[in-house]
Amino acid sequence: EEKRRQYDQFGDNMFGGQNFSDFARSRRTSEDLDDILSSIFGRGGFSQRFSQNSQGFSGFNFSNFAPENLDITAILNVSVLDTLLGNKKQVSINNETFSLKIPIGVEEGEKIRVRNKGKTGRTGRGDLLLQIHIEEDEMYRREKDDIIQIFDLPLKTALFGGKIEIATWHKTLTLTIPPNTKAMQKFRIKDKGIKNRKTSHVGDLYLQARLILPKVETLSNELKALLEKEL
Repeated sequence: EEKRRQYDQFGDNMFGGQNFSDFARSRRTSEDLDDILSSIFGRGGFSQRFSQNSQGFSGFNFSNFAPENLDITAILNVSVLDTLLGNKKQVSINNETFSLKIPIGVEEGEKIRVRNKGKTGRTGRGDLLLQIHIEEDEMYRREKDDIIQIFDLPLKTALFGGKIEIATWHKTLTLTIPPNTKAMQKFRIKDKGIKNRKTSHVGDLYLQARLILPKVETLSNELKALLEKEL
């Protein structure tokens, strides 16, 4: 211990002015280097002393400098009408509820970023990423920028033609139905679809007929007999 303290204090001067290599050569040849180092630094020699002094680096925790991912991703279910009209939706996450306006024309799978609604960490607060899922609807569906709307068409009007009023997503229309209209036949209303957010292209509205059959028990016997004969 005393020799180690002296070397720490005086360095090579403790060898009488010689550097360590000259001093080692001046010792008797039967004494190897490890014995010399052991006499100075103790059992284990210089390598053990260096190993002990370098442990601080291996024990250092670099994870504190790793970037934090504070963003949260969630699914937001919306209706076709929400994407047409830009309706507001109530969103609840992390015990927090807020109102969010749905962008008109937003598409399936698109992500909406809501700032400062993510997790809180040492570097601040992350964002909330809401992935849009457009739910199936009995009356409406989207095909890119086009809207398909189902409307009920009485059998009589389908057979003989006529006019029918239809409440669409933007206003009520009067549609002229030709005779012999078939089930699921489409009628195109130009430029009444959805406006594409990226290209500004406006799609079309397609009104698709769903035939409504009369209840057989409401028909007269004469009409039922005629239908059975003619159909």
